[in-house]
Amino acid sequence: MTLPDTMRVIDIEKFGPPEGMCLAERPVPTPAAGEALVKVSHAGVNGPDLMQRKGLYPAPKGASDLLGLEISGTIVALGEGVDRWSIGEQVCALTNGGGYAEFCAVDHRHILPVPQGWSLAEAATLPETFFTIWSNVFMAGGLSAGQVYLVHGGAGGLGTTSIQLAKAVGATVVAVDGPADRLAICSELGADTVIDFTNEEFVGIIREKHGGADVILDIVGGDNIAKNIKSAKPDGRIIQLAFAKGSRVEIDLMAVMLKRLIYTGSTLRSRSAENKAEIAASLHQNVWPMIASGKIKPVVNQTMPLADAIAAHTMMESAGHTGKIVLQVSA
Repeated sequence: MTLPDTMRVIDIEKFGPPEGMCLAERPVPTPAAGEALVKVSHAGVNGPDLMQRKGLYPAPKGASDLLGLEISGTIVALGEGVDRWSIGEQVCALTNGGGYAEFCAVDHRHILPVPQGWSLAEAATLPETFFTIWSNVFMAGGLSAGQVYLVHGGAGGLGTTSIQLAKAVGATVVAVDGPADRLAICSELGADTVIDFTNEEFVGIIREKHGGADVILDIVGGDNIAKNIKSAKPDGRIIQLAFAKGSRVEIDLMAVMLKRLIYTGSTLRSRSAENKAEIAASLHQNVWPMIASGKIKPVVNQTMPLADAIAAHTMMESAGHTGKIVLQVSA
């Protein structure tokens, strides 16, 4: 394949609202040693993209300044030392940036095959959320069969992924969201208990029905933090991945001590390349077979053209969407 010199990208003209983004042209990247160049078919839209667009989440040193942390597509060139992939293979990949573009160079260790039966649009929903959920809830949080898992924002991208994975390993799932149509999605994906945060108090319900939670995933922050501590079982693990209601709170740490709780959180982009490679290998070994068996299904809300990135970000910020939003970069 003869590669073009330039490519279409979504650039940020001005940090702030979605309207600060625009279509632009950039040179096609050349894969460095250890990298593969992917002709991007689709790119997932994620919370960190919105933060970067606002100027709150700069790209790490040496990474592309373009948005886009997960892609699917076809390998079209290989950098020096890459022998585990071949030109023409269809893949999905976690990136350090650059996904909102027609071509993207990625670390070959962060690439995974497109699961059998999944389209490229569906495969683009995998890397960011699956790397995040698997590394935090399972590798670090230790969620396992027979335990109780509480997830806030169950109908969103992280939530729909984690509900399915938790059920696949045999955990009991409690999903908090609202209104009713979002709770219905959580139930359809396997949640054992759903709680409407708009008119129900999750602390009392999870303690009464399940004795509390072994693992809690929170993207809300604010007053949810103290409530999560009350909801956790002894030796429970609480994982913070976002702060929709704020990251600065005052809490009483006595319950953390008395229950021997672990309170943790992380960002994916700042992890080392080696750590991401370990997560990718664990996903391929443990999760890809679940996908192949049909236990995990894609939850795509909408696929939109690359040129409609502004609309995609606006939809994501409305917080009313369910599942993943995907940009179609090329045919």
